[in-house]
Amino acid sequence: MSQRVTMKDIADRLGVSNVTVSKALNDKEGVSEELRTKIKKTANEMGYRYNTAAKSIRKGYNYNIGVVVAEKFTNDVQSFYFKFYHHISKILENYQYFGMLHILTYAEERELMLPKMYNEMKVDGLIILGQISKAYIEILKEVDVPVVFLDFYDEHGEFDCVISDNFYSTYEITNYLINKGHTKIAFVGNIYATSSIQDRFLGYYKSLLEHGMQLDKEYIISDRDNDGKLIDLSIPKNLPTAFVCNCDRIAYNLAKKLNEQGYRIPEDCSIVGFDNDIFSTLSDLKLTTVEVNMKEMAETAIKIIMSKVQDSNKKYGRVSIKGKIIYRDSVEQIK
Repeated sequence: MSQRVTMKDIADRLGVSNVTVSKALNDKEGVSEELRTKIKKTANEMGYRYNTAAKSIRKGYNYNIGVVVAEKFTNDVQSFYFKFYHHISKILENYQYFGMLHILTYAEERELMLPKMYNEMKVDGLIILGQISKAYIEILKEVDVPVVFLDFYDEHGEFDCVISDNFYSTYEITNYLINKGHTKIAFVGNIYATSSIQDRFLGYYKSLLEHGMQLDKEYIISDRDNDGKLIDLSIPKNLPTAFVCNCDRIAYNLAKKLNEQGYRIPEDCSIVGFDNDIFSTLSDLKLTTVEVNMKEMAETAIKIIMSKVQDSNKKYGRVSIKGKIIYRDSVEQIK
């Protein structure tokens, strides 16, 4: 059986981008009529299967929802997103549905390959769990099942999404540090990596602004590259009195590195995290953090996707679920 022709194959043949091919095949704006005709002709010659054809032979329901997680988020044994998937699967059972997990590999994301479970028409909808590339989001515009983003959003407003209130939660936990007397506060996280980290940084920054505190660029510490792979943390020479970390794993790694350099937590500096996952209680130091309400986020995403399975024209926009601060032992009052 020959391999299914993808939009990337067409793009490579013609020397154009995947996004251009997607726009042409879906009659979107931004492509000249001449190029659109050329792309469609090439697609037909190569045997590309249009989704309109798939839609015409789709009958009834499969009673499966695809849950897609990028490989870059699955490297931990106790992955945050595997816990999310567990909640999704349990909640889907109430609808007599099954959650089919697909790990989107680096190659699949780069080459814009849709999951096999979608190509074989085994799912009634897709939940995209965690950030994916903008190019891949463009490809999702061509699918003929409803799509909901969970735990991220971006400029593509046509997709419904469910997120934690990252901005306000980090704003609150930074206020907590300031009320404890801290004035030299760093943020740890690559602010270009995901929408969640960006929003957490902006919440931190708003708290500084409201308290008349300057943003020190030395106190913005990257924790990963733009592909999501963790990098070695760089400790500022002028040590802050507190660190706001974008997630608990990074807070755990930071505390470990500071301990190795002879610093005591929280006596020499305080640390807070985000997520309230296994890393918040993995060591003797119990971490003050923000608990993400996974269950409510999963329930909301499933209510939306099931509603859209019944009526694909329904729109929900961006739905935000509030987290809460869990107060533990990693913050010291500045005397």
